[in-house]
Amino acid sequence: MARVELPALFVDDVRLVDDVQRPVLINRDPGPDERDVPLDTSIALELVDIGVAGIDRRATRVFVGDLVAFDGGAQPEIDPRFVGAGVSETADTLRIVLEPRAPFESQARAVVRVVTRTRDGHALDERYSFQVEDRTAPKLVAVHATSPHVVRVAFDEPVAASAAGFAFETKSAPAVPLAALDATVARDGVVTVILDQAMTPDAEYEVVAIDVRDSNGNAAVPPFDRARFVGFRPAQPPGRRLDLWSMLPKHNRRDDETGDLRRFIACLQEIVDLLLADLDAWPAIFDLERAPEAFVDAMLVDLGSPFAFELTLLERRKLAALLVDMYRQKGTAIGIRDAIRFFVGVDDVVILPFNADGLVLGVSELGVDWILGPSDRFARYAFVIEVGRVLTTRERRIVRAVVDLLRPAQTHFVELREPAEVLPIDDWELGRSLLDTGSLLH
Repeated sequence: MARVELPALFVDDVRLVDDVQRPVLINRDPGPDERDVPLDTSIALELVDIGVAGIDRRATRVFVGDLVAFDGGAQPEIDPRFVGAGVSETADTLRIVLEPRAPFESQARAVVRVVTRTRDGHALDERYSFQVEDRTAPKLVAVHATSPHVVRVAFDEPVAASAAGFAFETKSAPAVPLAALDATVARDGVVTVILDQAMTPDAEYEVVAIDVRDSNGNAAVPPFDRARFVGFRPAQPPGRRLDLWSMLPKHNRRDDETGDLRRFIACLQEIVDLLLADLDAWPAIFDLERAPEAFVDAMLVDLGSPFAFELTLLERRKLAALLVDMYRQKGTAIGIRDAIRFFVGVDDVVILPFNADGLVLGVSELGVDWILGPSDRFARYAFVIEVGRVLTTRERRIVRAVVDLLRPAQTHFVELREPAEVLPIDDWELGRSLLDTGSLLH
């Protein structure tokens, strides 16, 4: 048998308050400061006199914005711009329902003001407001190509979009067709779209937002769902002029009455311009400070970086610049200290020979201070490392990996020493500490 749960109201405490203002405004729908109210909502409210006099209907007026929507002392009481409204009155309650003939504007803030009094002269003048839902579609306001493969599309409000939400159309020829591979949305309504191939320089394109929505699910609609832009032309050194059309013999250009030859040369010119742009970008690719992340990783592979732990892009740039010096200092105490400072950021690094406690003949007692020490050869090549602060688990793993890679092959890394963590002393305070509870003898 199915179970049915009925709503219930439990009253835990009831108090009589004598100084409540008369009259009172209750049961407001929409409520004060309510958000996402439907556009075609009606306004309902109740005026209650908690005394015995009752509400003076003739002195009651309700304003919606600057409009007098209800006037109890006029005929008709309700403004004709509100239809299907209802007014009901009892001995102590006046209920008013207003249904606007036209819906509210999207995202409008409606202000309701209620003016009334009781029959024995107690007045009320109160106002409140509510926020209408967002039904305004986002508008595509601008589009700009920032590189051969990147286009930035701007909307007038924050949106949610993916690569499938954009389509590109060519509006001039010759021009290669474009498609979106990826899209990154920023909070200010700007979407960065990654293209599948380099766009034709100076060609005219149009981007169409086919599935772009704001936070309330409103989709971009024509004619504010599209915008045109010009294909990105990479910067070139001043004075360069490599125009294939001007290199052709004049008689070939004169014989091109249909323009087919010029359009074919324009296709070749696009390829030449893109190749030159790639050549111009090489100085930024092999520059450690400007190279893209993929090329920084390729540099580390080419240098034979032996470090497998994860590093940020900035740390990888620094490592690529210092890796050759690390190789030169490999097997030295200076090289180990510099590498620890680089990867962990600890300046106070000390490398010490390993001095182990051993068995002293005639002094050590069996079962008391018997310590079996290492051999002379092991002690000669063993060392410990002391650092100036307590390390994290990740930092300890990095330090051990760095030392194992840079130490001489015949040496032995025995121990990593860190300063002991100082625990705060909980003193016993007379008059406050309790025996066996807050008392600590030290």
